[in-house]
Amino acid sequence: MSAADVLQPDIAYPPGPPSRLFGIPLKNEWARNPVDFIQRLQADYGDVTHMRIAGEHLYGIFHPTLMREVLVDHARDFTRVERIIDVIVRMQGKSLLTTEGDLWKSRRRMLQPLFSPARMGNYARLMVAAASRHLQVLISDQREVIDFEHVMTMLTMDVIMQMEFSRPAGEDAEKVERAIRYLSEVDIKRMFSVLSLPEWMPHKAEERRGRRVLNDLVWTQIQHRRAELSKGAAPREDFLGALMALRDDDGADGGLGDEEIRDQCMTMFLGGHDTTASALTWWGFAMTSNPECAQRAAAEVDDVLGGRPPAYEDIPKLEYLNRTLQETMRLYPPFAILISRRAMQPISIGPWQIPKGAAVMLSPWVVHRDARWFPDPETFDPDRFTEENSSQRPRGAFLPFGAGPRVCIGNTFALTQMSLVSAMVLQRYRFHSVATDKAADNPTYNFTLRPAAGMRLELSKR
Repeated sequence: MSAADVLQPDIAYPPGPPSRLFGIPLKNEWARNPVDFIQRLQADYGDVTHMRIAGEHLYGIFHPTLMREVLVDHARDFTRVERIIDVIVRMQGKSLLTTEGDLWKSRRRMLQPLFSPARMGNYARLMVAAASRHLQVLISDQREVIDFEHVMTMLTMDVIMQMEFSRPAGEDAEKVERAIRYLSEVDIKRMFSVLSLPEWMPHKAEERRGRRVLNDLVWTQIQHRRAELSKGAAPREDFLGALMALRDDDGADGGLGDEEIRDQCMTMFLGGHDTTASALTWWGFAMTSNPECAQRAAAEVDDVLGGRPPAYEDIPKLEYLNRTLQETMRLYPPFAILISRRAMQPISIGPWQIPKGAAVMLSPWVVHRDARWFPDPETFDPDRFTEENSSQRPRGAFLPFGAGPRVCIGNTFALTQMSLVSAMVLQRYRFHSVATDKAADNPTYNFTLRPAAGMRLELSKR
């Protein structure tokens, strides 16, 4: 036995595609269509797969029980994959999403109260006020074809601006959205690239402009707020005001500096509107494609609300509407490839040994469309999410926001916004035909799942 055999013993790897030419063809195929690639990976090789790309071991885990082992049972044994974190930091800074270890625990504990039910009621009032302005002018005629994706993106951006800064998105909203779209495309390519060129290169001018647009948006709000407070204005009860008031448990000089406030605000801004806009866009498509479900949801909204604006306390009563949102996120999870982790030590996941340093990939898109957990998975059926039906599935079969200690801290905020906005849409409008042919056949994945060419839907006023 050689020294190499002692240092690197043979490991029985799960099945997977051949990694010829250092796995570069596999990586290129994955980059071209991430969602399609991982779905075929599971279909061809099973619930646990293995491939090597540029010398790195990469495991795909697509079974609910095994996914929970990674996210819950062995959460402390995995860390984030460095490449992904580097890409996210470029866009969002060093926020809760990108930190690890004791710093993450401290910041999670500090930020958690900002997403409590007590605060959610106030956020909900801001959401309803902002959504009302947009929905009043959603269509100009009695019946009209609109780009529903664009409308939901502008609406959710206005909502998050009100919730974070007590200000509307304003005239720069479309410029900000173009910057987000462009940077998302750039950064998803960077994630799959073997080599990334520095941002100061001449051909990166548009990327630099896009990052300036986002930075200026958030820094302007922070500076404006500091100026308000310096003149004796009362603190505002929005997300920025809450961040500025935060202190560590001991209350002694434990507040956040402006740089960290900027990073947390940027993460909330991007995640709070982009994710929700994705879910609401696909929900509109689902309502148009399934008119009987839309009618049932609208009847429930009318019965519960009686024509008045919704409030946070109404959300639990909108049971069927919430199931339509859950079923939408099952078929079109905003984060279709949700999680990548790196093993910090050898870990046993099911019958397989994951070596130290290996990367692990989990995918809601795959598990959500598995007929073992969701029979006839391509069919839109909100009643999959009745309490009785949900109890028959393994835990981990539905995870649009992750699971375990790093479950998305803003999941309640996102669900609140989705419920309120969708209820308000149904109060005012009816969905008709899908104006975009095969809108759902080729979703594109740039961190969130979006239709490749917008989502043109036909609506009429009620």
